[in-house]
Amino acid sequence: MEKITAKTKLATIIQDEKKLEILQKYNFPCLGCPMFQMEAEILTIGDVCKNYSINQEKLLEELNKNKED
Repeated sequence: MEKITAKTKLATIIQDEKKLEILQKYNFPCLGCPMFQMEAEILTIGDVCKNYSINQEKLLEELNKNKED
């Protein structure tokens, strides 16, 4: 997987189970939303971090740690 940035679509990230667990750790609100599957193709990590006051810098750092895993 390429480096994850604020512009990376959620649909790309949730394909990786380890990355999905990291999103859950940060209480990513969209994961439980009924419209999530449709919105995942549109929303970026940056969009959600901004809208829900999630620490984007720390989240991106953790998502990109050991990205070869």
